[in-house]
Amino acid sequence: MDKKEIADRLNEIAQLLELKGENTFKSRAFEFAARAIESSEVDLDQLLAGDELASLKGVGKSIAEKIRELAATGQLAYYEELRSNVPHGLLEMLRIPGLGPKKIRTVYRQLRIETVEQLEAAAKDKRLEALAGFGVKTQENILAAIAHFKKNKDLFRFDLAALEAEKLSGYLKTSSWFRRVVIAGSLRRKKEITKDIDILAVAAEREKAMRFFAAYPESESLMASGWTKSGLILPSGLKADLRLVGEDEFPYALHHFTGSKEHNVAMRGRARDLFKIKMNEYGLFKNDDERIICSSEAGIFEQLGLSFIPPELRENRGEIEAAERGELPTLIENVDLKGIIHAHTVASDGVNTLREMAAETRRLGFQYLGVTEHSQSAGYAHGLQEDRLFESWQKIDELNNELSDFKIFKGIESDIRSDGSLDYPAEILTRFDFVIASVHSGFSLDETAMTRRIIKALENEYTTILGHPTGRLLLIREAYRVNMKKIIEAAAANGKAIELNTNPMRLDIDWRELHYAKKLGVKIAFSPDAHNLEGLSDIYYGIGIARKGWLEADDVINCMTGEQIAEYFKGASRG
Repeated sequence: MDKKEIADRLNEIAQLLELKGENTFKSRAFEFAARAIESSEVDLDQLLAGDELASLKGVGKSIAEKIRELAATGQLAYYEELRSNVPHGLLEMLRIPGLGPKKIRTVYRQLRIETVEQLEAAAKDKRLEALAGFGVKTQENILAAIAHFKKNKDLFRFDLAALEAEKLSGYLKTSSWFRRVVIAGSLRRKKEITKDIDILAVAAEREKAMRFFAAYPESESLMASGWTKSGLILPSGLKADLRLVGEDEFPYALHHFTGSKEHNVAMRGRARDLFKIKMNEYGLFKNDDERIICSSEAGIFEQLGLSFIPPELRENRGEIEAAERGELPTLIENVDLKGIIHAHTVASDGVNTLREMAAETRRLGFQYLGVTEHSQSAGYAHGLQEDRLFESWQKIDELNNELSDFKIFKGIESDIRSDGSLDYPAEILTRFDFVIASVHSGFSLDETAMTRRIIKALENEYTTILGHPTGRLLLIREAYRVNMKKIIEAAAANGKAIELNTNPMRLDIDWRELHYAKKLGVKIAFSPDAHNLEGLSDIYYGIGIARKGWLEADDVINCMTGEQIAEYFKGASRG
């Protein structure tokens, strides 16, 4: 297990303790320990090697022992015992947005509610509003949250599913029964949300390979087992399918089990209508049964008169026509990124210091870091009043003076107020290197009012970048109502960039909007919205989304060098 997985497990323990009604200090201890582990600069192996683990603030001797057990075995008896003593339905309720352990414990103890279905029935019968801490509005919110939960119940974020898929494929690759193992499906297309894991493989001996798959130690149960396909259910509820094909079938199967349904239908139609070729997961066939030999996916596209279409683009959104014309973009890659913008430190609601965040950004190989604390209205995030803002600038100046090969830019994540104005007067705004303008409140505005509010912020001469433009939290909170076509057009008209918030909980702007932004010449800013050291690496989640949106390096401001982006900032947001 890595640090993030251990921190997640510690947070789960904290929630379980709250569900059981244990002492608050006990659950908080696990929360503090999770935060300490996740924010530590020291890698896990080094923490475990000496006495550094127990010396971390918030990690006592008892919790340190549990962390060692988790790291060594991937399991924790204490956690399993806690989990077994909490009704499964209560654990499921934790996935309902806005419903925390305390409220779940209240409905369980006072109304004996143990399932989501029982909770929904109680809310509809208006039995919740009489409970202390609930009320009519809370009851309405719970019903809305349950509807959202049921809609998304069997869906998983890309980052969580990808982690599970990598672990499972890594396990399969340890066996000599497998010759090839590749993650396919929506994960290979880098979709932000997925239903399951698709793994395609070639096996030396199918029966033994399938038995090895079925024995995966981190599975919950075996869903199906067969000669060509088997399925597992993982503890998270995520389903994982393994398909075995022959070596000669592999390229065709990889294409078929990667593309969206729409892409595959369009490709089969092209093969049939233009080339009189039958196309399926087993091959390309002329005269019905004579297979056309292709040693790779590239060969399949070549047979159909197309240049190679990258997996991320296989959504039937114009990629086939562009491939026919030889006009597919040269998609952005990890190595194109030169710097990070949008990061928070302890000055506002971040976990790590400015020096720590800068050091980690340099370690990752980047040339610059754009620090963007929250602005003064964001009391919930320890937003910077003017005196603390000036202190922050002084620290940035001092650190910049120390660093000859690295630049820290003075940014701010300014709240967009309800009237569309920014959160500091002009004499302050003009002194920032750049300004990210973001909506953090008033999400319930109708589409017209929200669109007008954001456009006004884009028209502000000091705005450089529009932050997380729809406010969505994947599978947790829907996007607020806003006309993104008009927002993109306003950004283009005013020379503003739009953020692709690369935090895997957001991935906002949606990739489906990126093609239009590119068409209008709107620059995109990759922003991990990092609140700790690990969060800086979230910038790489943006690559898959950007590629899905047809973006090239020239479309993304983070692909500029430090000198180039400094000039860009000067021209983009100065009054």
